[in-house]
Amino acid sequence: MCELYVKADPILYESRSRSLRIRGVVTTLRLENQFWDILREIAEVDGMTTNQLIAKLYEEVMDFRGEVVNFASFLRVSCTRYLAQKAGRQVPLRVVGASA
Repeated sequence: MCELYVKADPILYESRSRSLRIRGVVTTLRLENQFWDILREIAEVDGMTTNQLIAKLYEEVMDFRGEVVNFASFLRVSCTRYLAQKAGRQVPLRVVGASA
């Protein structure tokens, strides 16, 4: 089982920074290459650029939650939720046993 993980191409977990404009402010996000690839795929499915998708996700989470403590982590979780949904698995709305 571990071969699935340890034999991954190191380029996939290499981090890359990208600058984009969110709410009129230029910001830099640092994510692993694999997450950038997944965000690109999501954006293509939704008919937008990766930067447009990220800005839209930021707007929506801010409208819903009012704050985002760690936006890069939010994007990583969004990617894993997308992959689970794509694989046909039910995506939980929250972690079982987590406090409200």
